[in-house]
Amino acid sequence: MVHAMRKALKNEKGLTLIELLAVVVILGIIAAIAIPAIAGIIDNSRKDAHAANAIQMINSTKLAVAGDDRARPDVTDTIKYISLDWLEQNGYIDQVIDPDGDVTSYNRGTPVATAIPTGTTVPAGSHVRATFDPTTNTITYAVFLLNGTRGVQDTATGGYVAEVDVARAKVQ
Repeated sequence: MVHAMRKALKNEKGLTLIELLAVVVILGIIAAIAIPAIAGIIDNSRKDAHAANAIQMINSTKLAVAGDDRARPDVTDTIKYISLDWLEQNGYIDQVIDPDGDVTSYNRGTPVATAIPTGTTVPAGSHVRATFDPTTNTITYAVFLLNGTRGVQDTATGGYVAEVDVARAKVQ
């Protein structure tokens, strides 16, 4: 009987305290490596969302230029500044959500929805610049999209990012 009891006590299954501590240390090392990598992936996805919002603003401006004479630049008014607020309030784009915050985080820009886009009034916040070139009869687009801390902008060119250059790298 005593022999059977000793055998049962020696045949315990499970982890010792040392083995358990080793597992915890290994999990800590894995977490220390994985967390910064995941944070970088999350930040890159937010930058991609900023770039996608900027492209959406440009595409909405193209719709506005095609369908609204007030937004269309021409020979006499070769530049039109079209604010994010104007695009939203006139139904050319749904309310844009900032990936770094919420719906109200982007600087919507001025003039407000009732103001007619002009080439003389540069909106204070997020907007698209539509420029008409009378020699080629084409319109080019550049965007400036900003929240409180970052957005799609190019500090080397005064803030605007041309349509073809909108990418994650331009989120600053």
